[in-house]
Amino acid sequence: MRRAVLCGYYGMGNGGDEALLATLLQMLPKDIQPLVLSASPRATENLHQVKASDRYSVFGLINEFKRSDLFIWGGGSLMQDATSARNPIYYGGLMGLAQGMGLQTFAWAQGVGPLKRKLSQWIAKRAFQGCNAVSVRDRHSAELLANWQVKSIVAPDPVWALESSPMDLYGDIPSPRVAVVLRSHPALTSCRLATITEALQNLQAQTEAHVLLVPFQPSQDQAIAQAICASLNDKLPKHSQIIIQKDPRKLKGIFRGVDLAIAMRLHGLIMAAAEGCQCSAISYDPKVSYLMEDLAISGWELEHLPDDAQVLTETWVKDLENSNQAIAPRIHQLKKQALIHQKILL
Repeated sequence: MRRAVLCGYYGMGNGGDEALLATLLQMLPKDIQPLVLSASPRATENLHQVKASDRYSVFGLINEFKRSDLFIWGGGSLMQDATSARNPIYYGGLMGLAQGMGLQTFAWAQGVGPLKRKLSQWIAKRAFQGCNAVSVRDRHSAELLANWQVKSIVAPDPVWALESSPMDLYGDIPSPRVAVVLRSHPALTSCRLATITEALQNLQAQTEAHVLLVPFQPSQDQAIAQAICASLNDKLPKHSQIIIQKDPRKLKGIFRGVDLAIAMRLHGLIMAAAEGCQCSAISYDPKVSYLMEDLAISGWELEHLPDDAQVLTETWVKDLENSNQAIAPRIHQLKKQALIHQKILL
């Protein structure tokens, strides 16, 4: 039995990152015993039924590395300095420590960049060059690694392949059902949030849609969901609710009964599309824009969101009138290709 330390944005209460961990655990060979580095070890153990250790304990990390054979780094956008300059230092430091202690190291389902600082670029280059194998989730990451003479396997985000658990939520909620997955962001100003809220009110007035607000990271997203829900229920009572689900398999299962998902978060769009739901994107990041383009779904860049709420409403009404059958073959392909990430673990 081989022992592996798994590292990513785990235990931080983000549904997308927990979905990545759930998918990684799903893909691990049976002869690998995982230990997850987590910001909340007890929560990780309860949620995923796996052993976890404090990611911030230096002595704990060294002890776990001494007892392990593999270090699996990912998935997600770990090597980027857009949100924090500390990311490359922390994750690059862990990779360097694991490599220095003789562990086999694997970068799994990575989204590399943006790396704006020369120090970040240097750290990332050294970390990836020392890996035994690398898989990335987009061609832009693969191109950057190729410039560093690092070979990688390219495959869609692994959450496409996550096995979902159905949720018994919709017995008393008639169609159309619209899920909304927003996140806090500097570009989601009060004016833009008001426009989105007005557009959803218009959508309900025209279609009597039930709106399900799904905060993927409640610590950051729940306040937005509560504000929208309160405004919608003032106009059309009992037609809106907030759904919080920590289990990533059940979180993905929520979308199985949804007609339209309006999402900012990448994994909100992936989960919804994978469950057969029509989607519309509000992009705050290139990774969301790439997916919007790949799936040919409606949507806008957040900073260029129309000021006229009716423009949004008309787009979403059209989305409800159409099914995603036209892109069903592409979704099937993405689910199948996402399993390629498993190859570097075998």
